[in-house]
Amino acid sequence: MATKDDQDGETKKRRIGAPAAMRSAIDQLAELLNSEPGSVSALKATDDGWAADVEVVEIERIPDTSSVMASYRVQLDEEGELMAYERVRRYARGQIDRE
Repeated sequence: MATKDDQDGETKKRRIGAPAAMRSAIDQLAELLNSEPGSVSALKATDDGWAADVEVVEIERIPDTSSVMASYRVQLDEEGELMAYERVRRYARGQIDRE
């Protein structure tokens, strides 16, 4: 990852951009879970890097509206390396949130 020198000559990490953070979250979570994430439903810059919510098909069923989905919260550092993840929600693909 690219670095830059600050005024004191120290090398600092450069934060990756939002599109790269989204790709990084999807790629690294797919590798850990051994399943293909569907989409990133949220992405937010944090003091330490990025936080993303990634939707994953956990159990495929026919019809696909009955497949079991999960939402994972992923924490990335400034360079896009995965630091932590947790499943925050599990639901049927056809389910609509109701408040």
